[in-house]
Amino acid sequence: MPTTIDCITALFCQVDAQRSSLPTHPAAHLWPSEVGTLGRWQALTGVGNRPFSRWLTRAYRPLVPRLPERTRLFRLLTTPHDWTQAFLAAPTVLGGIDTYGIELSHPRREGRSPQQSGRQGLANHRGIGGGTLGLLLNQWGLSAGWACATATVADTTLQGRIRQVEERMSVLRDTGCQAAKGAPTHLTLCQRGAWEARMLVETVLSMLTLVCHVKKGMHRGWAYVQARLACTMAAFNVLVQWHGFQPHASGFVPLSMAEFSL
Repeated sequence: MPTTIDCITALFCQVDAQRSSLPTHPAAHLWPSEVGTLGRWQALTGVGNRPFSRWLTRAYRPLVPRLPERTRLFRLLTTPHDWTQAFLAAPTVLGGIDTYGIELSHPRREGRSPQQSGRQGLANHRGIGGGTLGLLLNQWGLSAGWACATATVADTTLQGRIRQVEERMSVLRDTGCQAAKGAPTHLTLCQRGAWEARMLVETVLSMLTLVCHVKKGMHRGWAYVQARLACTMAAFNVLVQWHGFQPHASGFVPLSMAEFSL
């Protein structure tokens, strides 16, 4: 089983291989690869800014000797939002898409602060105060694309993300994404229990809940919410391939990242 240091090293190597050519500001204390690694590291821990900063300073400060002050650090972590696009998986012939509610505050607290980014909506047939993650997966369960919005947004708005892979992927979706008109031609609506491939989506969402703790967030600004989700998707694609894909005789590829839970 890999240690925490092994996990950090692997994430840094992955980020550095993709982002080593980025220019660095002369006054910067951290390299772009270090900023990207810290963003994925926080996404993996699934905690808020203050607990992560305390944990990082107390246990792993020697790995980042020039660590900036806490508020400046988390402003930096919103920068690599666009960098994570390089870690998204390629579309395949068959894929799946689903939505995932993220709780950012209690519904009764909506409107108490102008800094709140979440809105009151529904997720799993109950009210939440937060946002919605739309996740597009390829046939191996890797994230091929994602989008996020407040919880007030209907699932049918995900069709814009689906159209980007219209000529490359046939997408399976439950009936919640069915629109009255204008549905993409490559979208296949699945009744409950009709497609076993849909269980892959539920497996991925379960891992995001139990390992990355995406279900609950503590970020107020929407830029921080987007940055955390972007880093989570990038870290997920790296860690589920840690040991390579080992398919069963039937062709099923098991996914697991429980050993990386912090």
